[in-house]
Amino acid sequence: MTQPIVYSKSKEDIAVRYSGNPILTKDDVPGAAKGVYNSGCIKTPEGKYVMLCRVETPSMKQMMWPADSDNGINFTFRPEPIKMPDTEEFKEYTYGMYYDPRVTLIDGTYYVVFACHGGHSCRLGLLESPDMKKFTFKGFISETDNRNGVLFPEKINGLYCRLDRPNTGDGQGYMWMSYSPDLTYWGKSKVVAITQDEWGWKKNGPGAVPIKTDDGWLVIYHAVNVQCSAQYVYHLGVMMLDLKDPSKVIARAKAPILSPVTDYELTGLTYAVVFTCGAVVEPNNEVKIYYGGADTVQCLATAKLDDLIDACYNR
Repeated sequence: MTQPIVYSKSKEDIAVRYSGNPILTKDDVPGAAKGVYNSGCIKTPEGKYVMLCRVETPSMKQMMWPADSDNGINFTFRPEPIKMPDTEEFKEYTYGMYYDPRVTLIDGTYYVVFACHGGHSCRLGLLESPDMKKFTFKGFISETDNRNGVLFPEKINGLYCRLDRPNTGDGQGYMWMSYSPDLTYWGKSKVVAITQDEWGWKKNGPGAVPIKTDDGWLVIYHAVNVQCSAQYVYHLGVMMLDLKDPSKVIARAKAPILSPVTDYELTGLTYAVVFTCGAVVEPNNEVKIYYGGADTVQCLATAKLDDLIDACYNR
């Protein structure tokens, strides 16, 4: 007889919400905005935090607007958003809808993978930066109907690696892995993590940049279940991927590490959403998890790296 899963109270508060949440709102944006959320964040080798914020305007256009911090909590927006290409090709594939950036530092260069949404559904775009100040658009790096792209922070077996989430055409969507020799041409794609019955999930997708540990690649990701009202509810989960073959899942938590329960996660442009695009590991192994609440505000939670790893095996 299968034993029921029992979740210890000691495992419930793996991710602790920052008491000052939300850390950014539309009122912090220098321009007119109706929301700031789902923002990528990175800590530079100089110890500075740079957040690339998804900012939504009153006319539903999207911007990537950098904000800076010395402590990873108090962020100040720069005077202007990132200037995106003014070409016919870029307009064709975005309609001004580009969002959910993930920032990865690889061999001294910063790369930003983000979603580009237009009349041909959604695909992935790539920005490159030497210093998180000047950004160059490198092109579109996926076919249509793909999103949630995030690069690993190093090459594996000589190739760049990317997690993403193509739609499967059956009403579901789940995590895949692709490889590239040059960040332009991608292939060798494999399924990584399908939906999970324990949570009743309909889809899942990559979140923050994978974190390298001795046990494997720790991935903080989002997943969606459907409530009886047919309403999507977005949670955060964790899994461990093999260091040499990250298409292989070693372990996966059977319960979320963060679910929408507070007012700023339940009430906003979209009901019941926690959604991460960035995480920073501090020298003391505290992990700052940056996440959007209800598609409206930017929030922060913290967790111990060891607890996140343990959750993959024992939660």
